[in-house]
Amino acid sequence: MFHHAPRLWHFHGGLRLPGHKRESTALPIAPLPLPAQLVLPLHQHIGAPAEPLVQVGERVLKGQLIARADNYVSAALHAPSSGVVRAIESRIIPHPSGLPAPCIIIDTDGHEEWAVLPPAIENPQSAAPETLRARVREAGIVGLGGAGFPTHVKLKPEQEHLVDTLIINGAECEPYISCDEMLMRERAHDVVAGALIMRHAVHAAHCIIGIEDNKPEAQAALLRALAALDDVSVSVIAIPTRYPAGGEKQLIKVLTGREVPNQKLPLDIGVVCHNVGTAAAVYRAVQLGEPLIARIITVSGVGVAQPRNFEVPIGTPIRALIAAAGGYTHATPRLLMGGPMMGLPLPDDTLPIIKTSNCILVLPAQKAPSETPCIRCGECVRVCPVNLLPQQLYWHVQAKDFDMVQDHHLFDCIECGCCDYVCPSHIPLVSYYRYAKTEIWTQEKEQRKADHARRRHEQRLARLERDKTERAARLQKHKTELHSSDASDVDPKKAAVQAALERVKAKQQITEDT
Repeated sequence: MFHHAPRLWHFHGGLRLPGHKRESTALPIAPLPLPAQLVLPLHQHIGAPAEPLVQVGERVLKGQLIARADNYVSAALHAPSSGVVRAIESRIIPHPSGLPAPCIIIDTDGHEEWAVLPPAIENPQSAAPETLRARVREAGIVGLGGAGFPTHVKLKPEQEHLVDTLIINGAECEPYISCDEMLMRERAHDVVAGALIMRHAVHAAHCIIGIEDNKPEAQAALLRALAALDDVSVSVIAIPTRYPAGGEKQLIKVLTGREVPNQKLPLDIGVVCHNVGTAAAVYRAVQLGEPLIARIITVSGVGVAQPRNFEVPIGTPIRALIAAAGGYTHATPRLLMGGPMMGLPLPDDTLPIIKTSNCILVLPAQKAPSETPCIRCGECVRVCPVNLLPQQLYWHVQAKDFDMVQDHHLFDCIECGCCDYVCPSHIPLVSYYRYAKTEIWTQEKEQRKADHARRRHEQRLARLERDKTERAARLQKHKTELHSSDASDVDPKKAAVQAALERVKAKQQITEDT
């Protein structure tokens, strides 16, 4: 069902930005040529790393489980193609820390030989929700909108009937990124079918696919897919194009009017939100048995010759995408994983694609403008979509007053970059906020370690005192038992004989003395 004129709400702030979408949507999604080597980090998402199940020299098949989910908030890893495990070693991966992490390196053999996949769940709408969640977990699916949280966790509300609305996020609001739009255009059936599976898994009565109003082709494709499935529980709602409308809390506010409270989750107000790419991956896992081994990625920016969307095996080196997009157009390109507002700077193009990669943006290298003192213009406050006070946060971060930083709700910041974009003093505000978050997390970690050490020391002292008391009690008991034993073991006859002998001895002594 399509709501032509639904009631919509607004979130505070935001920006109207140049889209730069047409550059990468002029051509259909193309399969990327299989690279000679795949680099698969064991830690690709929010949560714990996976545990390797293969050894160096072992041949693996496409779709084979090569690393298991070590705990509930971990995600399994599968081979994107057949080949031989060349190494299991640390490599630099796309991560803000810039640090190396353990990876499985596979030399592909070009045969694309599939492993035996689990059977399809033929009728997901009648399947038990726990069966669907188990399949999603086995497939290693994480949120494909960027956060990368294991999907099976978000498909399990703590209480039944707690969720009344499932939102599928198709509001791809950041400039240049168009992978979700192309997915909705070309594979709308997968998105809608996956949304229905997820709606059943979370017991939601309603499902809304939210999409920005600058994507008419994608809207039309979704409507055709919905008409074919004839399910009135799903609605497609177009929302105004305004960055960051694709933020989870912002999209919920626009579509439902509900606000997620401070330090709370959407689940606390009866809403679960998933990305359109995640919905399509759920469909393929449940009804085709396929694990998450590839994803659609945008390659765009003036730094590449032919911007386009590709279907890319996880672990593909970024340079292979650049080559497929016609190569670099600038001698010194600047690489971002993601868009220009929230993207992660990359040191080079040897790093691999991971599950949370959605765009490789290539721009000309440029020198960052010099930072000047804050002029207190208030522009950052005007555009903040979370209604924070960026100026105050900035000042408290500079003063390293992290208590005040938290009092000003630093952790509500979604790092969208709106404040950076409008700041006339070119202050990298988001960088300051990320620094503060890292410092607070580090301090909390150190405090937890200190508290743990203190508790262990106190427990040791208590144990030593308890042992000392117990030893003293045992010694006293032993002495008491020994004394009691000495008194009770005397034979009366022997005692009488001994007394007589002592009397005789005493008389003899008297005689000798006289």
